[in-house]
Amino acid sequence: MGGGPGGTGDGVDSGSLFWAIVMSAFAAFGGILFGYDTGTIGGIIAMDDWLSVFGSFDETLGPYLPTNDQSLVVSILSAGTFFGALLAFPMGDIVGRKWGIIASCAIFSLGVGLQLDTNWATFVVGRVIAGFGVGLVSCLVPMYQSECSPKSVRGLIVGLYQLAITIGALLAAIVLNATKEQQSHSAWRTPIAVQFVWAAILSGGMFFLPESPRFLLKRGRDDAAKISLGRLLTKPKDSLEVEAEYAEISAALDADRALGGGSYVDCFRNTEAKNGLRTWTGILLQGWQQLTGINFIFYYGTVFFKSAGISNPFIITIICDVVNTVMTIFGIQLIDRVGRRRLLLIGAAGMCVCEFIVAIVGVTVGDIQADQSVNLPAQRVLIAFVCIYIAFFATSWGPVAWVVTGEIFPLNIRAKGMSLSVASNWLWNFGIGYATPYLVNPTTTGVNGVKAANLGVKVFFIWGSTCVGCLIFTYFFIPETKGLSLEQIDLLYRESTIIGSEAYRKQILATNETFVGHAKAAHTVEYVDDKEKV
Repeated sequence: MGGGPGGTGDGVDSGSLFWAIVMSAFAAFGGILFGYDTGTIGGIIAMDDWLSVFGSFDETLGPYLPTNDQSLVVSILSAGTFFGALLAFPMGDIVGRKWGIIASCAIFSLGVGLQLDTNWATFVVGRVIAGFGVGLVSCLVPMYQSECSPKSVRGLIVGLYQLAITIGALLAAIVLNATKEQQSHSAWRTPIAVQFVWAAILSGGMFFLPESPRFLLKRGRDDAAKISLGRLLTKPKDSLEVEAEYAEISAALDADRALGGGSYVDCFRNTEAKNGLRTWTGILLQGWQQLTGINFIFYYGTVFFKSAGISNPFIITIICDVVNTVMTIFGIQLIDRVGRRRLLLIGAAGMCVCEFIVAIVGVTVGDIQADQSVNLPAQRVLIAFVCIYIAFFATSWGPVAWVVTGEIFPLNIRAKGMSLSVASNWLWNFGIGYATPYLVNPTTTGVNGVKAANLGVKVFFIWGSTCVGCLIFTYFFIPETKGLSLEQIDLLYRESTIIGSEAYRKQILATNETFVGHAKAAHTVEYVDDKEKV
């Protein structure tokens, strides 16, 4: 689509789809690190050999993992990712988006190596360091994708990060199922060591990709920014297309700098650019994504299904992962068609209904009987609605939360705003991961006894209620940004309200309004007014 004066308004609109595919395929691979690790730990802590190495022993239960250790080993990765996400700002703004991702892979690999040890403290430290690397990647990858992708398919490309997360979880389930019967250290060491491969592929692929032109321009490296734009556009650096995109990004950056210095304080100031609204939107959006309860299934699904009397919980976990992956493939194609705001509303409503049905069925007819028999029809309903719930998440809150977080911030504070938002994701991830065993598990007695709430399937009443919160939050805080360049989204925040964002978005697209054109028009009006005063 043609643009207004001084720019195309198309973002990085490559004449060759090849670069968009290459960029998204390699950068999105960072999601594998997140998804695979998330999917691996739940199965590893249920393996006999791992429990004999790291767990406690009870004459009745045999090797088992106390609730407090279970909470620690699952959630401690999220503690590392929280600090990793916070430090994505200096990594992304000083080292760069591209080289920051490569450095993050090296940190992640160090953490993976430490987890191959049989010492509990070393294993936990390895989880923290690996989490630090994942936290960096989880912020830098969507940032890089948002800044380098064409606006027409930006939702699809950034959504591929979530797809990679689901593929990682599926691969983890498959590897775990293949090694779970081994009665040696290789049962859990093999799934962990596979993560070296994912880090090598991501860092190797990123080495051949261009740096983000927006980062280069922000650092004052104008010539390098034009070269990078040329590679993404498959045009010479001195072509009209490159010059137009360069002018558009420069105009938006200058306007942002005029309103503030880009500090953390500026992230929370509600100036003309509405940075405070954007920052709180990103922070709360990532928090609400975790409060959907999705990671309860992927962290504790195997243990939960086992406690519900399901005979082969590993297979059910694989089914859930397949649903998650397939529906994410379907969902990312809807982001640029249906829109961000609408998908989030639909997803929140669907998840809410499914989770309340799971909770109601579980507490009424889903309990294991005194003779250890189970209600098979109730189990099937429970599994079916868990899968439908996952399907709603995979088509909406899974990919869309990352897309929105990657595109709502102006360039001047993008790294800081995204780091705060993604850190929020991991903070809630840590809190939910740590608290869930205490909410779900029964109280244990004896020397290692731990008091717990024993909610079991009733925990889905909590997740259903939080999805109501997701619905309300989306309506009042999430604008519709479908089809807009990052600079046009900046305009939308400046000139529109959240609820009125759809109408203003259509106006921008209908008039091909760009940041450069808008700035020129505003300057002209100001000049005429001054002249009239004279």
